[in-house]
Amino acid sequence: MTIQEAGPVGAASARNTPDAVRTYRIAAIPADGIGPEVIAAGLQALEAVARRDGGFTLDVTDFDWGSDRYKRSGALMPEDGREQLKDFDAIFFGAVGAPDVPDHITLWGLRLPICQGFDQYANVRPTKILPGITSPLANVGPGDLDWVIVRENSEGEYAGMGGRAHRGMPEEVGTEVAIFTRTGVERIMRYAFQLAQSRPRKLLTVVTKSNAQRHGMVMWDEIAEEVSRDFPDISWDKMLVDAMTVRMVKNPRSLDTIVATNLHADILSDLAGALAGSLGVAPTGNIDPERRGPSMFEPIHGSAFDITGKGIANPVATFWTASQMLEHLGEAAAAQRLMRAVESVCAAGILTPDVGGSATTQDVTTAVCEAIRSENI
Repeated sequence: MTIQEAGPVGAASARNTPDAVRTYRIAAIPADGIGPEVIAAGLQALEAVARRDGGFTLDVTDFDWGSDRYKRSGALMPEDGREQLKDFDAIFFGAVGAPDVPDHITLWGLRLPICQGFDQYANVRPTKILPGITSPLANVGPGDLDWVIVRENSEGEYAGMGGRAHRGMPEEVGTEVAIFTRTGVERIMRYAFQLAQSRPRKLLTVVTKSNAQRHGMVMWDEIAEEVSRDFPDISWDKMLVDAMTVRMVKNPRSLDTIVATNLHADILSDLAGALAGSLGVAPTGNIDPERRGPSMFEPIHGSAFDITGKGIANPVATFWTASQMLEHLGEAAAAQRLMRAVESVCAAGILTPDVGGSATTQDVTTAVCEAIRSENI
């Protein structure tokens, strides 16, 4: 694996040719807080699994975009940022957010322009209890909670529609307009049904708030019904988002694949990560299923400035995210090898403090890399 600093982007690399080692161009954006720490860990694991596999290499370019750049130049990423990224095979993203920069600036200045700019409309968040990690739920362990949450990633409250009027006056008004289109809802619903179809239980739960939001959410329900007719082998049901939080806690075994709006799934997936033991083990893939541009892979946990620089950030979410990225690139065997290594290390009790251990980020990373190298499969 080669790593280089960001420079002018040339033609896409020659890759995936018959009888040749496959090369994938990866844009690494560590960004803020613990992002650089966990992305460095993820790249170590990716190098180990690429060497162990022998059939592919990763050509990694590092981009210094983030809050420090914003404080220097007034922008988290350059104006031609999307142009610089478009020829990469995937984007490996750390975290964005800083205590001295408003959250809406960091989110709308880096992550959302990439997700929306490349129309990465399917945000895929697998969640399960890993061996060796204890869920806060009583009598729930590995195998009892194994979900994939599909979050619509381009519309809803994150579409950027709305505004403020009469600022500073008693009659000041702020509007946040949730946008739902038939195209957007149908494509995420179809993606979710197809994902459910690929999983053993073939079970999908559609989450809305259609009792109170009687336009966009009712349209979600109607389109779910329409799309379901193309998937007669899928068992599916509907839940209101508030009732869904109760079901996730009280009856996790009743769930498998879940699809929800941008806002609802954002909230539910944080709950899911906590129920699995820690946000430090929760991964994300921002996917363009049509592969018109690069998809982006990031851990859920955020910048976590309270532990930045302490060397105790949990790298498991980033390893799982890296596994998602490998699978998206077509390297399913390597993705599975990486996850087997992660699960064996967790089962051995090599854990960071957020999940009850005393290991450092590097301790876990070293153990995972060694597990990859020593596996006999």
